Amino acid sequence: MRAPNLGGMPHAPNVVVVVGGGPGGLMAAEQLARSGSSVTVFEQMPSVGRKFLLAGRGGLNLTHSEPTEQLVERYGSASSRVGPAVARFDAAALRAWAESLGEPTFVGSSGRVFPESFRATPLLRAWLARLASLGVVIRTRHRWLGVELRHDGRLEVSVADQDGVESVVVADAVVLAMGGASWPKVGSDGAWTSALSAAGVGLAPFRPANCGFVSAWTEVFRRRFAGAPLKNVELSAGGRSVRGEGVVTETGVEGGVFYALGSTIRDLIELEGEVVVHLDLRPDLSAEQVAERLARRRPKDSATTAFRKAGITPVGIGLLREATANELPSDPVDLAALVKATPLRLVGAEAVERSISTAGGVCLDEVDERFMLRRLPGVFVIGEMLDWEAPTGGYLLQATFSTAVAAAAGVLDHLGHRNGG
Repeated sequence: MRAPNLGGMPHAPNVVVVVGGGPGGLMAAEQLARSGSSVTVFEQMPSVGRKFLLAGRGGLNLTHSEPTEQLVERYGSASSRVGPAVARFDAAALRAWAESLGEPTFVGSSGRVFPESFRATPLLRAWLARLASLGVVIRTRHRWLGVELRHDGRLEVSVADQDGVESVVVADAVVLAMGGASWPKVGSDGAWTSALSAAGVGLAPFRPANCGFVSAWTEVFRRRFAGAPLKNVELSAGGRSVRGEGVVTETGVEGGVFYALGSTIRDLIELEGEVVVHLDLRPDLSAEQVAERLARRRPKDSATTAFRKAGITPVGIGLLREATANELPSDPVDLAALVKATPLRLVGAEAVERSISTAGGVCLDEVDERFMLRRLPGVFVIGEMLDWEAPTGGYLLQATFSTAVAAAAGVLDHLGHRNGG
């Protein structure tokens, strides 16, 4: 129970600083402001929500409609830590929140959830209006320098404005929501790591996630097929297989089917220096059916014509030639086996700066179940600052929102206990 107010005056609201104006920071700010806290958001960029708007260029995939139990599994080894937050503020809760801002959602054919407007701008505009009505103060062009715990349990937050003028804000709690290191141009540059490392917080190195991979294409293949889509293929790597789509790039491959197995591929490359994955170019047909179609080749048909009659696209034919150094087997059974498991040698992952998201950041053991740093009581860490990863498909934003809601509840719990509640 909170200590009695002996002076007869109402208690001053808790003062909370949120560092980072992305979706996680704004969600934490909203939840805390609703509780009556006085909330100030500091953002180093000229405006908030930049990565949110960037995600909206593809339609703003907010979450995924699959059952919560399956959704939680998408966070892999981090599911035991991130999963409870996702289960408490799940896809249904996120969709209800968007609708409360005047942006109903719909489920696409892949199960992904999007706003009906298919855009991020209307949602962000309505959201910022709500935050203003709740009294949230947003201060842009302010860079976070660090935080220190005072003897009285409050926190000193150091920031610098665009002119480099430093100032200190005293707060009852701090929520850090500065993202990973995958989008420097929108503010997610990972520069916060130096301050937390100096404070003794354990960090895992940033690693690319949901990224493209490098393959040593021949110049002929690169010139002809860079930008070509890989539609309805099945990718196998590390004993796992997924079906989806990708695209050939100047340097290799990227796209959803590669992101789905991205952590497996990346880890194998880091361990062995390279990895050979396999593409099934006709996953809807058995090897026998592919062989039967290839065997229909007439004497005057070229190999390319035979492949096309078997439903192999030009880029697929190019991949088959790359895999065999243009020495394709003549036997239809051997050719079918190649079509069903076309080897693709990957020698590296694209740079962190070019990835959609990152693994690494604050080690999950450094925070408690409320996402509060064990070394800095009152300081909470959310979203991609934490060392977890998930494939694209709505899982990234879902966990960012969910950890923000969980941390906001954690702030109130922490302050309630600190104040004798």
